[in-house]
Amino acid sequence: MGTLASVLEQSGLATVAVSIIREQIEATQPPRALHCEFPLGRPLGKPDDSEFQHQVLGAAFDLLNAKSGPVLVDYPEEISDDADVPLSCAIPPADHSDKHPAEAEALGLLPIWRRTYEKYGRTTVGKVVTPEQVPGIVTLFARIADGEDWTSVGLPGDPTKLGADIKNFYEEASLSLSEGVPGARQAETWFVTQTKAGDVIQRARIALEEQEAGSYFTTYILPLTQVREPESGTNE
Repeated sequence: MGTLASVLEQSGLATVAVSIIREQIEATQPPRALHCEFPLGRPLGKPDDSEFQHQVLGAAFDLLNAKSGPVLVDYPEEISDDADVPLSCAIPPADHSDKHPAEAEALGLLPIWRRTYEKYGRTTVGKVVTPEQVPGIVTLFARIADGEDWTSVGLPGDPTKLGADIKNFYEEASLSLSEGVPGARQAETWFVTQTKAGDVIQRARIALEEQEAGSYFTTYILPLTQVREPESGTNE
């Protein structure tokens, strides 16, 4: 964002950037930037509060009056919403004793996911597989996590996109398991830290790294903020 702003300025267009990651905006140094200590994904702050959002935009546009730059100004109000505190979601049990526990968990969530889909009428699952295929894909990742060669388990596509389908499936199901609208990243953190499928993807990421599958897969199969490093002296 900061680099693009600088390029646009060189072409004669005045720019203002709104930042919520200070390290990133400090590194790229756009001509003018308003840094907001807001939850990730909410650059204008409070959802459904147009008055507050207009105040943020007004503070950003005021930077156009700066005579020289780079200018970096902090918005005076901070917002915290327990962004990384996982949701409390009880997953309905599924009687699939012949399945891997993580696959059984995902199967138990299918009716819950469908409830969310019926309510909102849209889904972000489908980069590679359908929601009905997610439980089976979870098992393939479990096999990788347990040491099988990732190229021979039968993944139907890019592991990072498959990982995104699984994560999105769980996050969408969580909307019908939790009370109210989750804060930023809460559903993501719940998936990664509280579910069997999340643990499988974490361990599969480590296995992919050990198998030298490539930094693209090992870097992006999970959000960077959710990556768990292997414990010293273990295979995880």
